[in-house]
Amino acid sequence: MLLHVIARGKIARSPEEELVARYAKRITWPVKLTELPETGGRIPDPQTPCKTVLLDEKGRNLTSEELAEIIGRWRDDGMREARFVLGAADGHSEEDRAGADLLLAFGKATWPHLLARAMLMEQLYRATTILAGHPYHRAG
Repeated sequence: MLLHVIARGKIARSPEEELVARYAKRITWPVKLTELPETGGRIPDPQTPCKTVLLDEKGRNLTSEELAEIIGRWRDDGMREARFVLGAADGHSEEDRAGADLLLAFGKATWPHLLARAMLMEQLYRATTILAGHPYHRAG
């Protein structure tokens, strides 16, 4: 299953970009990173069937194990793509939220966009290692 991260704004050369690249390289599943301008731009057509996750302050605060379980279930159900969408500074529209399969939050705090992108990549890497039984994630 393709893990497709779609983000508004350019990450450019930065420590956050290095983290995103590091985790993208470590993930053994197919990974695609798409950057869009702050407004406008065309989101690529999905591979179908597809699930869409919006990173959103109104989303669920899942443990790494819970996220891995959801991703694993989608994979096992034959999903070809899971999209993880980070919105612009104003977030997502109510229409986008209503159409999403999952709203995901990284706690109640507000995170800088570039840091949220790096955190998402780490969580995707962690989820794939949990599903593979790799020791990276050491659950207590």
